[in-house]
Amino acid sequence: MLWVGGAGGLETSLGVRVVDAPAFPTAIKSGSLAMAEALEQLRREPTLEWSYLAPSANMHESLRTGKFRLGADKLLVDAAGKSSISVQDFAVAMIDELERPAHIRQRFTVGY
Repeated sequence: MLWVGGAGGLETSLGVRVVDAPAFPTAIKSGSLAMAEALEQLRREPTLEWSYLAPSANMHESLRTGKFRLGADKLLVDAAGKSSISVQDFAVAMIDELERPAHIRQRFTVGY
């Protein structure tokens, strides 16, 4: 099973999540916390084979490049400190995981 979550539960530093930042938008905070709890529920499932895909902080329409990085629990940022992925490349990462599972019982993220 592939679960698609959000970036809010990813860490910016050890033990500090994106959603915990004072400037995190109030309008989406409850949804981000719910996604973080969904991950914890998946982690407590003893037999279910799952993967949890979290996007970068910013998703945008752009051309599909097929060139992106994969990470684990930490928000991926580029050299300028920006966290982004195109919807098209996010979809490629999602399909790659469905076709060739590489993150069983793990959260992973994708970004430039």
